[in-house]
Amino acid sequence: MIVGTSGMFRRGRADFPSVLPLRAGWRRLGDDEGSATAEYAIATMAAVGFAGLLVVILKGDEVRGILTDLVTRALTAAG
Repeated sequence: MIVGTSGMFRRGRADFPSVLPLRAGWRRLGDDEGSATAEYAIATMAAVGFAGLLVVILKGDEVRGILTDLVTRALTAAG
């Protein structure tokens, strides 16, 4: 098998294009396969954890009182 200057392999009389660079490109793209899904999963788990933390904080009586006062002041100032 002889490699020509045009990037073609020659075997006997038949010339055909080299597929090695194309396959190497497929391998490079294959390394990142599924990374977007993993990133979405990590972001979703972080959001769920943050939501759980907010639920725990907002269940406290002190925070509930602060929020109630805030809403009451906003409604009396608007009306």
